[in-house]
Amino acid sequence: MKIVKVLGTGCSSCKRTEEILNAVIEQLNLDFKVQKIEDIQEIMNYNVMSTPAIVIDDVVVLKGGVPSLSDAKEILEKASVSSSCSGDGDGSCCGGGHHEHGDSCNSKSQAKEGSCCSH
Repeated sequence: MKIVKVLGTGCSSCKRTEEILNAVIEQLNLDFKVQKIEDIQEIMNYNVMSTPAIVIDDVVVLKGGVPSLSDAKEILEKASVSSSCSGDGDGSCCGGGHHEHGDSCNSKSQAKEGSCCSH
C-alpha cells in the first residue's frame, strides 16, 4: 500500500484536498492510503511553506492549493504507474519497456523520482 500524505494544519482547503484524494482513490480502486500530517515541524521538513501540499514517496507533488479532481487523478495515476516498476533492470519497466529516456528502469530511485515510466 502506498501512502499519500496531505500536509496542512487542518484548514478547509487541507480537508478538501484529503476528501478529493480519497474520492479518486476509491474511484480508481487504488491501493493507496491518505495520511494527514498536521504537525508544523513535520510539514517544514518537506520545505513546504504553503499548504495544502501532497507528498508521495517522500516527494512533494503539489503545494499551495487544492487539486481539481482531474489533477488529483493525474497525480495518483502517475504514482500508481511509477510504483509498478520492478527495478530489476531487464528493460521491461511497467511491462512494456516504456521509458522517458530510452533506458531501462534499473533502480528503485528512478521509479521514485518518476523518471522510469512515462505513461
